Amino acid sequence: MRVLRYLARRTMATDDSNCKLESFVTHNKKILGAGLNYMDIIKSRNLPIPEEPILFLKPSTSLIQEGQNIIIPKAFSKVAHEVELACVIGKRCKNVSKRSAMQFVGGYCLALDMTAQCSLQVARSKGMPWSLGKGFDTSTPVSRLFTPDEVQDPHKLELWLKVNGNIRQTGNTADMIFKIPDIIEYASRHMTLEPYDIILTGTPGGADPVAPGDIILCGMGDLVEMKFEVKAE
Repeated sequence: MRVLRYLARRTMATDDSNCKLESFVTHNKKILGAGLNYMDIIKSRNLPIPEEPILFLKPSTSLIQEGQNIIIPKAFSKVAHEVELACVIGKRCKNVSKRSAMQFVGGYCLALDMTAQCSLQVARSKGMPWSLGKGFDTSTPVSRLFTPDEVQDPHKLELWLKVNGNIRQTGNTADMIFKIPDIIEYASRHMTLEPYDIILTGTPGGADPVAPGDIILCGMGDLVEMKFEVKAE
């Protein structure tokens, strides 16, 4: 039994130390999203401030990068953009404290959490999961990975998004209700986080529907801009 425990620890260390996070899109196993995590959305909807992070899961099949298109499924009539900061887990962790959480962050990226609002409205009204409205193919466009050294402070980043040249969303990660350590602490209390896992940290207000033919351009501070075309299925 001791030998098995030793081998398990050794394997875990090897997996973490050898992981190349630049390929996080290829190797991703799960995506966690934080809902209702900006104060402007809470105020605009007259909602109570959440006492704990509101988390949902998205499948890895929803990931795309520049050069690919966002495809609106036939089943949905109202799909909206949500620009977000995402962090990528660099080391396996479980039951970590908020104090130590940032040491498990391997990097960051800009992300879109494309959301079928038509599906979410029904799911929320019936107390059902958000999976269908959040997890469709191409619903998670992401940029390249940025190392922690490239992001001086992930909680002081400007986010913005334009559709066809018109500004739709502006915000700053300083306005997140639950910061990255809060989310990691809460998530790791309920599930193991592994290298390549992506955590979407929420979006500021202004998330509106898009239509086939629209061009989405979004950015994060001075670090990155990315562009996607929206097409119908």
